[in-house]
Amino acid sequence: MTEAQWKYFVDFKEDLKRKIAEWTAAAPQLTELQKEAAKLANNPEYSFETPVVYNRALDEVTPEDEIKLIVIGDNPGKDEQLSKNNRYLVGQAGKIAEGYFRRNPELGVDFRKNVIILNKTPVHSAKTAQLKTIAKLGGSEIADLIQKSQIWMAEKTAALHAALGTELWLVGYSELKDKGIFCAYRDTLKASCTKEAWERVYVFQHFSMNRFSIDLGDYIKAAKKENAPLESNIHELGVLHRNEIF
Repeated sequence: MTEAQWKYFVDFKEDLKRKIAEWTAAAPQLTELQKEAAKLANNPEYSFETPVVYNRALDEVTPEDEIKLIVIGDNPGKDEQLSKNNRYLVGQAGKIAEGYFRRNPELGVDFRKNVIILNKTPVHSAKTAQLKTIAKLGGSEIADLIQKSQIWMAEKTAALHAALGTELWLVGYSELKDKGIFCAYRDTLKASCTKEAWERVYVFQHFSMNRFSIDLGDYIKAAKKENAPLESNIHELGVLHRNEIF
C-alpha cells in the first residue's frame, strides 16, 4: 500500500472498531434476540459470545501487504463470533475460499494476505436469514440498528474500495435481491461508488458448499469458455450477477 492508502485503511478500521463498540453498547438485548432466533430455527446449541463482530484480521494487515481484493460476505456466523476467533470467513466457507485461491495460483491471490474481508453487517446470526427474525423480535430499535449498520458499512466500504483501487467481490447475493435483508446495503453501495470504482465491483455466489466454484464451472461450460483465462471468466460471471442484482 502507498502511504496514503495505508493511512486510509488504518482510519477505516479504527472507525469500524469504534462503530462496532457503539452498536454493541446501544443494543444490550441483542445476544438474547440472537439466541431466540437460533432457537426458533432449531439450530444446534452453541456459545453466543460476540453480538456485533469486529474482524481482528484487519489488525494484522501491514503497510507492506499488497491488497488485491475486498471480499464482502453476509454477516458473522457461529464461528466468526466466537471470542477466540472474532474474524470473518473462518468457518467452512473461508476454508473453501482459501483453498480455491491456493489451487489457482494464476490469480495471484493469497486469501489470508491479499484480501480484506468485510461483511454487509457485523451483526451476528447463526444463519443470515435469521437477521430478519432478530429484527422482528427486537422491534424498530434493532431493525434500525441492522439497517443503519448496513448503510454505514456500504458507505465506508465504497470509500475504502476507491482509495485502495482494488476489486470488490460481493459474495452471496440472495439477500441483496428485492425484499432481502440487505437491500439497504445494495442500494447504498451502488449510490456510494464512483463510476470508475463500480467497474471493479463483482457479484458471486457464496464460497460455502462450493457454490462459487460450481457456478463458475457452469458458466464456463455454458459459454464455452474453457480456453479463456480464469480471471477473465471470473470477471465476466461477476458482471453477469452484478447486472442481475443492481
